[in-house]
Amino acid sequence: MSKLKNKIAVVTGGNAGIGFATAKEFIAQGAKVVITGRNQTLIDDAVSQLGSDTIGILSNASSVKDTEALVEKVKAKYGKVDVLFVNAGVFYPTPIGQITEDGFDEQMGINFKGAIFTIEKFIPILSEGASIINLSSVNAYTGMPNTAVYAASKAALNSYTRTASTELAPKGIRINSVNPGPIATGIFGKSGLSDEMIQGFATALQNRIPLKRFGLPEDVAKLVSFLASDDASFITGSEYNIDGGIIVNPLVG
Repeated sequence: MSKLKNKIAVVTGGNAGIGFATAKEFIAQGAKVVITGRNQTLIDDAVSQLGSDTIGILSNASSVKDTEALVEKVKAKYGKVDVLFVNAGVFYPTPIGQITEDGFDEQMGINFKGAIFTIEKFIPILSEGASIINLSSVNAYTGMPNTAVYAASKAALNSYTRTASTELAPKGIRINSVNPGPIATGIFGKSGLSDEMIQGFATALQNRIPLKRFGLPEDVAKLVSFLASDDASFITGSEYNIDGGIIVNPLVG
C-alpha cells in the first residue's frame, strides 16, 4: 500500500495517541512525516519508534510564534506540505459553575485558536491538492456533562472547517473534520481525573456504545489516511463521525 507515496505530512501532537497512530499509518502508506509535541523527550521516543521517515519538532500549538517557526523548519526541510493533520488538543472536564479562565484559555488556545493558526501559517506552503484534516469530537454535538468548553472548542472547529472548505477550494485544498467518539488514548489520564473516576466513567460510557467497545487510535488513523489520500479527492467540508454509533444514543448523564 502506497497511497501517500512521496507525500509530505505534518501531524501536530503526533507523539502519542491518535496522532502517533496516524503518523505510523501515513508512513506505512509511503509518506514522510513531521510530528510535533510539547515534550522533547516524548517526541524523541516517538521518532525512534516511527523510524527514519519521521522528524520531530518541538512546538506548542497554542503559540503562534512556535507555529511560525515550525512552518519555517518544515519549509527548509521539504519545501511544501501535502497533508496537514491538525490533531493537537487537550481535554479538561469541568462542570459549569467551576470553569476557570485558565482552563478556558488553554482548551480554546490549543483546540481552536491553535488549530486555526496552524492552518493559517501552513497555507503558503501547502501544495495544490493538499488535504487538511482537523481532529474534532462527537462532543461538539452530544451535550455531555462537564465538557462545555471542550465541546465548544470542537463545535467552533467544525464550523470553521465548513467555511474554510469554500474559501480554500479555489486553491485546490481540501479540508475535513473527523469526530471521534470514545477512543482508548491517554487523554483522560491527562485530564486531572483520578484512576477510579476514569475507570467508572469508561465502564458507564462503554455500555452506551452500540458496538460495545472503545475505538482504537488505529481506527481513527485509517480514516484520516483515507481523507489524506487522492481517494478522497472529491471530499471537502465534510465531517466524519467515528464513534461506534454512540452519537445516535444518549450519552452518560
